Amino acid sequence: QGGDPTGTGKGGRSIYATPDGKFPDEIVDGLKHSKRGMLAMANSGPNTNRSQFYISYKAQPSLNGKYSVFGHVIDGLEVLDRLEKLPVDAQDRPKQEVKVNKITIHANPMAT
Repeated sequence: QGGDPTGTGKGGRSIYATPDGKFPDEIVDGLKHSKRGMLAMANSGPNTNRSQFYISYKAQPSLNGKYSVFGHVIDGLEVLDRLEKLPVDAQDRPKQEVKVNKITIHANPMAT
């Protein structure tokens, strides 16, 4: 999970100018947690999206309808392999700081 500028897992605001910094879920029936590398918004309940996101290590059907899927990794899965192998603490957080330094966003990553 990433996208929290405070590093606490509780911070961040969306880019939308809302009073609480949150925006509604954007659940699309055809976008599912169907495979490794799915990219989705993290939230603390319905319609509480802010700036945090996650990339799945495997299919997660139990998350469908609860988190807004908005993309998937189409190249560089070896980086996900390395992330998955990092040592983590008791809260499942990496013991060392991890930063995304470069990404390429395609116009429609969900296109088939």
